[in-house]
Amino acid sequence: MFKFLLPKEHGFFDQFDAHAAKGMEAARLFVEMLEHFGDAPAKARRIAEVENQADEITHRTLEMLHSTFITPLDRDQIHALITAMDDVVDLIHGASRRLILYGITEPTQPLRELSRTLLHSVEEMQKAVSHLKDLRNAKEILRACVEMNKLENDGDALRDDAIANLLKNEKNAVEVLKWKEIYDVVETALDCCEDVANIIEGVVLENN
Repeated sequence: MFKFLLPKEHGFFDQFDAHAAKGMEAARLFVEMLEHFGDAPAKARRIAEVENQADEITHRTLEMLHSTFITPLDRDQIHALITAMDDVVDLIHGASRRLILYGITEPTQPLRELSRTLLHSVEEMQKAVSHLKDLRNAKEILRACVEMNKLENDGDALRDDAIANLLKNEKNAVEVLKWKEIYDVVETALDCCEDVANIIEGVVLENN
């Protein structure tokens, strides 16, 4: 009974917002990297910096989780949410890093389309997270979650078409392996956006 009389720590929402902003920065940089590939190494380095900053926010959130008596959301939900958000940034970094490590000289059009789909999904993620502090915004939150689920399906289709085209037209097995992995990493980032959507949807439905 007494726990309901104690103040809750609402700084978690600030951490979610800060992390979502880093996700947007990483996703935008990735799109820009693919659109202007001449300065790809510089963009990849900047994405790595953003990924490190996102990691710091994640660690700070987990430290808060262990030191806060009463949290505004279920502890498992906070842990799952910040972890899934961090996975998105990690995967964007992983995709950009592979482009450099694998010596890619020109991105494909399917990869550019996948990157724009991912950016759109991260935008919806940021929108959902920004409303999470006030669950009276449930309709807006759930609308963003539905859009993230749709974009994950779009990403699946883009990835499958890209790989099918790759297997049909690319004779070099090494190139096939390179590109398949890059496509898969970007699509997995979209999967993680969907994970974020599912976690947030659970929060909304449990608290309304």
